[in-house]
Amino acid sequence: MRFIYINAAVYLLLTVIMIVLALFKTESSLALYLELPSNLWLLIRRPWTLLTYMFVHLDFLHILFNMLWLYWFGKIFMQFFTGRQFGGLYLLGGLAGAVLFLLSYNTLPLLRDRADFSFLAGASASVMAIVFAVAFYQKDFIINLLFIGQVKLIWLAVGVLALDVLALSSSNVGGHIAHIGGALLGICFASQYRRGKDITATVNRWLDGIVNCFSAKPTFRVKRPPSGFGGSSGSGAFSGGYGDGRRAETDAEYLLRKKKEEQIIDEILDKLKRSGYESLSAEEKRRLFEASKK
Repeated sequence: MRFIYINAAVYLLLTVIMIVLALFKTESSLALYLELPSNLWLLIRRPWTLLTYMFVHLDFLHILFNMLWLYWFGKIFMQFFTGRQFGGLYLLGGLAGAVLFLLSYNTLPLLRDRADFSFLAGASASVMAIVFAVAFYQKDFIINLLFIGQVKLIWLAVGVLALDVLALSSSNVGGHIAHIGGALLGICFASQYRRGKDITATVNRWLDGIVNCFSAKPTFRVKRPPSGFGGSSGSGAFSGGYGDGRRAETDAEYLLRKKKEEQIIDEILDKLKRSGYESLSAEEKRRLFEASKK
């Protein structure tokens, strides 16, 4: 839902800005600074568009259908995976769509002629990554389609991919190429996860680092007391603060310890989601109980 809220907020903000500018007969190119350009030289000047484009929609039906797909298949995805994996896969799927879009427009002769004026926008590649990840991870998962009835999710995913391939000659060729990139990333995620490797772990660690930079609270350093007043003259960041002779933590040690504790709790929650409470060891149950009291 957070990703849906972000997409909706960006859409509403851009729409209001364009309406206001239109009332004053002023043209705006704001969206072009958020969409992904296929021109590499322009991309070098606007590197942020690799991320912003996957949250930008300028057409109501475009965002409506993307968000409906994100909601429906996101709910299915969350039955088997975690919110952290959802967020990481959304970003990786968008990046995969962007990379395939850029490669196609800068290598294929038919598309090279359009590279100077082609832009990519929308969450479609990210949505396709979510759909294909759960479809290829749970190949026997059944969904009910209106007028069709029960069908395996994987056949729906394959059918959508086939339509994207057939639509490569349409006017929205860039969008369909991005869909294929997101779908391939989703298949890769499912394949690697079955082998015990989570490809979203790296991007989630990067995001954790960024969040920690802005959310970590500063700690106060305690100066070492002079020699002869209970302190020694050895080296160290600081001492004091504990009555039992233990050295107090530095800022870096505190942040490292908290990060390790959070990683352990995340692993326990993942195990809880996959196998249930009874699968937890006594130590894992104790850690989970202590974390719930904080």
